[in-house]
Amino acid sequence: MCLARAGVDKMFGVVGIPVTSLANRAVALGIRFVAFHNEQSAGYAASAYGYLTGRPGILLTVSGPGCVHGLAGLSNAGVNAWPMVLISGSCDQKDFGRGDFQELDQIAAVEPFSKYSVKATDITKIPTVVFEVLDRAGSGRPGGCYLDLPTDVLHQSVADSEAQKLIDEAENSRKKELIAKPLVKNSEIEKAVALLRKAERPLIVFGKGAAYARAENALKKLVESTGIPFLPTPMGKGLLSDTHELAATAARSLAIGKCDVALVVGARLNWLLHFGEPPKWSKDVKFILVDIDKDEIELRKPSVGLVGDAKDVVERIYEEIKDEPFCLGKSHPWVEAIAKKVKENVSKMEVQLAKDVVPFNYTTPLRIIRDAILGLGSPAPILVSEGANTMDVGRAVLVQTEPRTRLDAGTWGTMGVGLGYCIAAAVASPDRLVVAVEGDSGFGFSAMEVETLVRYQLPVVVIVFNNGGVYGGDRRSPEEITGPHKDDPAPTSFVPGAGYHVLTEAFGGKGYLIQTPDELKSALAESFSARKPAVLNVILDPYAGSESGRLQHKN
Repeated sequence: MCLARAGVDKMFGVVGIPVTSLANRAVALGIRFVAFHNEQSAGYAASAYGYLTGRPGILLTVSGPGCVHGLAGLSNAGVNAWPMVLISGSCDQKDFGRGDFQELDQIAAVEPFSKYSVKATDITKIPTVVFEVLDRAGSGRPGGCYLDLPTDVLHQSVADSEAQKLIDEAENSRKKELIAKPLVKNSEIEKAVALLRKAERPLIVFGKGAAYARAENALKKLVESTGIPFLPTPMGKGLLSDTHELAATAARSLAIGKCDVALVVGARLNWLLHFGEPPKWSKDVKFILVDIDKDEIELRKPSVGLVGDAKDVVERIYEEIKDEPFCLGKSHPWVEAIAKKVKENVSKMEVQLAKDVVPFNYTTPLRIIRDAILGLGSPAPILVSEGANTMDVGRAVLVQTEPRTRLDAGTWGTMGVGLGYCIAAAVASPDRLVVAVEGDSGFGFSAMEVETLVRYQLPVVVIVFNNGGVYGGDRRSPEEITGPHKDDPAPTSFVPGAGYHVLTEAFGGKGYLIQTPDELKSALAESFSARKPAVLNVILDPYAGSESGRLQHKN
């Protein structure tokens, strides 16, 4: 009742002792419960749902090992700054410490990954703690929170009238400071605008924090009124269309290497942005950081730090500039340099994409997929991208034209998110098709959830790039193949030519085996039109791509 009162209308999870009745009651109250095979995938779904909707995604698990499995989603939510609440049953309070069924100190177990954790020690405490974990998950820098429900509490009962009274009291006493957004001083906005005005080579960088804040319209006004080129992070793609004339994605090295002032909105200067340091960035670049988290600003020590909601801050920057407007214009040397490099790099890429390479490399099927997706128009499908080479090459080829239509491995580079993200996207945006482009290794983490796709008849098309293993099967040199187990398959190898398409057919979905461009075009047209669960098993040359994708230096 508390979850329903708080506006929760979706839950993800795996039921069992002691939470099955809780799931059934939630469904009876109008909450859609999406049941998974594995708590890890369900947790990834809950985290992505929080990002896509702006409301905490809810994961329900059993006690002990169920809670531990749920930590994957909880930690993913925290690292990516997405709101989520993990709710787990736990053992009887009076039996804790005596070796009870699935006993675990779950409050301690979740501590490294949770913004706030609380145990409901009595049924009368449930309304207060439910509202609190939901509010805290979305406050400040969003993240995961944890609610512990002991078995004995789940077996308690109160009269409906008493329950309504407790819920009313808890709702009326919600902490308003948890919901309030920080306000930036006018003087700080003025400092930021002054830096942008004086800049010779300004750049606007935005990430998934800006996407979460729904800052796309504010960013569009700022970019187009000032003429400043922009660079999205991978999951910032689509806030402004990749095809926009000021998009600098195809000239990324030039843009970050030569800019003198960078306005960074909802993106952290972490490994994805080379920590904002030379040699990728100029040693003299001045950063204006917009972030909801004061600690992030203090860590990076920018020239100007603006602590606030991305949408609100960008709108205020725009309003400050509007009173005394400036615009670089297409003939500005910086804009011309970016546009020239974009044109050069796109032309080089298109030469490679124009070739039909069979057996498939990565670019040929990705070009066909890109064209099929763009052919659908609006609303654009939500793209889920997972894998090493599959994700890295796909990021350069696949085009995002609308906000929050790309989900990938994210800040943590997490493999295994694919099917969970697909299900979250389909549930959060039922008007959109969901298209997953997965490496066979990434797909394998959550492949059993294709049954979940079929069971709920979700409009998800999963495209598996099958190259026979992690990075592409056995890539060892003859000198490396030695020792008593040298006849075993390589640690990177899977069964060659695995029939992933047959997996979905076992549950009533549609499967396709694809080895040629015409077969891929036909399968995409048919599956996109049907909007039913499908798996396209695209066979690649096992030697296409490279080990570790673009992170070879770390392996």
